Amino acid sequence: MSALTHPPLSRHPDNPRIFLFRTHPTLLITSGEHYGAVLNRAFRTSDYLKTLAAAAFNLTRTFSGVYCEPPDAFGISKNTLAPAPDDFLCPWARSSEPGPASVGRKFDLAQWDPAYFERLRQFLEEASQHGIVVEYVFFCPFYEEAMWSRSPLHPDNHVNGPAGLRGIRRNEVWSLDRHRGLLGLQEALIQKVCRELAGFDNLYYEVCNEPYVGKLPQDWHDHMARCMMEAEKELPDRHLISWNVANDTATIRNPDPAYGLFNFHYANPPRAVVENSSLPHPLGDNETGFRGQGNGNYRREAWEFLMAGGALFNHLDYSFAVGHEDGNYQYPATQPGGGNAKLRSQFTFLATFLNRLDLVAARPAQHLILAGVPEGCRAWMLAVPGQQYALYLTSGSAMTLTIQLEKGRYLLEWFKPTGGKRLESRVIDVKGGPHHIFTPSPDPDLAMSMVRE
Repeated sequence: MSALTHPPLSRHPDNPRIFLFRTHPTLLITSGEHYGAVLNRAFRTSDYLKTLAAAAFNLTRTFSGVYCEPPDAFGISKNTLAPAPDDFLCPWARSSEPGPASVGRKFDLAQWDPAYFERLRQFLEEASQHGIVVEYVFFCPFYEEAMWSRSPLHPDNHVNGPAGLRGIRRNEVWSLDRHRGLLGLQEALIQKVCRELAGFDNLYYEVCNEPYVGKLPQDWHDHMARCMMEAEKELPDRHLISWNVANDTATIRNPDPAYGLFNFHYANPPRAVVENSSLPHPLGDNETGFRGQGNGNYRREAWEFLMAGGALFNHLDYSFAVGHEDGNYQYPATQPGGGNAKLRSQFTFLATFLNRLDLVAARPAQHLILAGVPEGCRAWMLAVPGQQYALYLTSGSAMTLTIQLEKGRYLLEWFKPTGGKRLESRVIDVKGGPHHIFTPSPDPDLAMSMVRE
């Protein structure tokens, strides 16, 4: 187990809308595989993590193994979350009793699988060496019978179930009143994982992926989060717990204090950030995809979410697959989303751009953009007024912006988010008040940095 030389990833004490990781203010940015790195034994995790580190990414998302997918799920080719039966690892050990062909030998829910936990700890250790945070997702609704029929919790797939489990429907599994004995297994899993991973600082937990899709009960979800807190109550430092709130957006009201961050999916435009700006929590967009294979949609989604004040972005990158852990899989035209080395390089530039900011002091500052944004263009600004201004425009059409600026001399630079090329660099003198700034030659989108000299 890794020695805990730093407190785990946490909310920054001086700006709880971002993270503190190993003494540094941090935004989490990545483009990662489809969550099967640990549970799919055939996936070479070392090569994958090295690829993320080479792109200066600092996050990956992985599922526990309670849920996996059939090979044809969602039209995803070479889906890492759809392991072959012999390659499927989960927290529970296999028995000697044969099960369905799609599952292999049945599971014994009274026994933990040492091979799974060894692989999980090794994954966390290697990620730690690269400075990569792991989001560990415990549960996921069963979208279709094909997912439920492969779960270790399905009564056909384990040797422990009482007769009452035979008729259980797939999302009755997740409740406090109709669990039929499964609640204790879920609680025991949380306790086991929290013990196994107590020594890692590069970790946070997510209770459940997309609980809203299966309309899973909120009281069950909150109970699971409190179980995590209980499992860690004797530890000097606790890991953050995430609630995956909604696709797109939802307004969070009176959340359980167990939650330390809130994640959304497909959050573009970033209404989720704007509508929850009063919360003292980091907000994440931790799944993209299903918007075609072009790079533009995902690049803009990343820039907009983080420039609006978000703290986490994870692109679902289908170019990672078994045998292609370096992200070079040439997926077919039927793949529902995208991902490739060029897009990852664009995210790398985004991370570089943002990390030049004083992340603790910077705040969303759209109100400083007074005029000049044409219809069909969205503009997002982060600023430390009088010191730093960062601007992102979704459209590169020529425009003259009027921005409220503090008096001073600034280095103004324009960049192309498509490749990071600097388009313009000059020093400007600002008298204070509304100031006109002209965009350079048109590009699909533009980024501007102003730093006081």
